[in-house]
Amino acid sequence: MSGTAASESAPSRSGASGFQLDPRLAADSVFVADGPLSQVRLMDDSRFPWIVLVPRVAEVSEWIDLDGGQQRLLLAEINQLSQLLRVEPEVTKLNIGALGNIVRQLHVHLVGRHPGDAAWPGPVWGSGSAQRFAPDALQHRVAAWAQRLR
Repeated sequence: MSGTAASESAPSRSGASGFQLDPRLAADSVFVADGPLSQVRLMDDSRFPWIVLVPRVAEVSEWIDLDGGQQRLLLAEINQLSQLLRVEPEVTKLNIGALGNIVRQLHVHLVGRHPGDAAWPGPVWGSGSAQRFAPDALQHRVAAWAQRLR
């Protein structure tokens, strides 16, 4: 994914007009880069290596709402980010999910897990409060992910 690190308001490369990031995703995550279809975002929770892919397609809440080409692009992005997550320190298991029960906008969570992490063996969702990164640490993590995606 030759994503480009840019600001939250960077023009969408997907060409889909009308895309708007759900405010809850914006509040809980930080923009890293634009992939071929999706925004790549880092969840602001230092307990887990956690990436969220948000397809830049307006008013889509389900995988099946994407056309075939978009589904293939999203799958390729999931595969690439999964490969990068699995080599993060201590990651022994990947959790990949698109729930959408609270935030309807289609987004895919990719979470690196290991026995003994803050939520193991349960799901990360609803497991305690997020531990936000310190500002310098967050900036470093975002820059590191952006570099890995070039």
